[in-house]
Amino acid sequence: MSTETEVAVSPLKGAAGDYWARIKSGDIGALPAVLGLVVLCAVFSIMQSAFLTPGNFANLLTQAAAVIVIAMGLVFVLLLGEIDLSAGYASGVCGAVLVILVTNHSVAWWIALPVSILAGIALGLFIGWLVAFLGIPSFVVTLATFLAFQGLLLLLAGEGGTIRMEDPTVLSIENSNMTPVASWIFFAACAGLYIASGLRRAAARRKVGLKVELMQLWTLKTVGLLGIMGVAVYALNLERSNNPQLVSLKGIPFVVPVILFLLVIGTFVLNRTAFGRHLYAVGGNAEAARRSGINVKWVKISAFVICSGMSAIAGLIFASRQNSISPTTGGSSTLLYAVGAAVIGGTSLFGGKGKMRDAILGGLVVAVIDNGMGLLGYAAGIKYIVTGLVLLVSASVDAISRKGSGS
Repeated sequence: MSTETEVAVSPLKGAAGDYWARIKSGDIGALPAVLGLVVLCAVFSIMQSAFLTPGNFANLLTQAAAVIVIAMGLVFVLLLGEIDLSAGYASGVCGAVLVILVTNHSVAWWIALPVSILAGIALGLFIGWLVAFLGIPSFVVTLATFLAFQGLLLLLAGEGGTIRMEDPTVLSIENSNMTPVASWIFFAACAGLYIASGLRRAAARRKVGLKVELMQLWTLKTVGLLGIMGVAVYALNLERSNNPQLVSLKGIPFVVPVILFLLVIGTFVLNRTAFGRHLYAVGGNAEAARRSGINVKWVKISAFVICSGMSAIAGLIFASRQNSISPTTGGSSTLLYAVGAAVIGGTSLFGGKGKMRDAILGGLVVAVIDNGMGLLGYAAGIKYIVTGLVLLVSASVDAISRKGSGS
């Protein structure tokens, strides 16, 4: 009996030992962000009972959405060890293009959206060309474009200062929800695709003789993740309206599937394409990547194009949440929060390390700090100080882990 027990337990013990060894060597991944998110949620729920209500949970998701999308784009740039300080105002400019076309020129949203994304791509091409071909540091280029895009947004907004968005489809992204039944169907579909993808990946690796993750460990992780998602869907399907007879608020906000779609696409690009492998290679050692035949300049330009393209999608989300675009859209603390989200989530400022999920984890941490401290009545200055300290701690952990790994 004891022998059977040892055989059943030892693989999991071995996996736990391997994971601990990776942590000690500096490969901590998203662990700090996950632990930080758990601790923050626990602290705020104890200090303010309204924090864990379904209404506040839904507000957290919609509040963090635009910053998360910008952070997703920044992950591509940060993987190269570069930075894009203009991503926030790029979202404002692209959002203004979208709203002007829809509101002022009666263009259908499904035509205006691709045009606004093309505008973002053009901005990214300009930035990437200056960085890759002229060799100007990305900090300098994007600081200049930060100011230029702010001025461009002022010109687009015009004398009125605000361009209102009135298209119901665009407004529904941040302000409407799936029905409870549709929410459960969406959850079931996501769970099925996630499980099928994991099994298919394991089978493919096993077929070519590569190391496969322990099935018991994969099952535990999958059950845990899907369990958390199931609880989230259940909470979002509860009534959130103070006056249900007048208006009912139930279900997953439409912006959540948008973010999950971008997560899947971005993860596929980074993990399953040659471009993704080249991105990590250039971020790890640009000179070695160049000598191996990788077109480093093209990779850099593409990263900035993706970043600005994602900013354009964030502009759509801003327009939906604010019902308008103003000269301050994408400004103020937006860029700082987006960079902070990517870094807090686990993406390295030094390049070569990061995943798309980092943007979501870090974005939720930033949103929880902002939301929780707002519920507790703290001033904006305190929120900025706390968020800055969390970012500083994350960057310090990143630097220390790199030293520990000898990179």
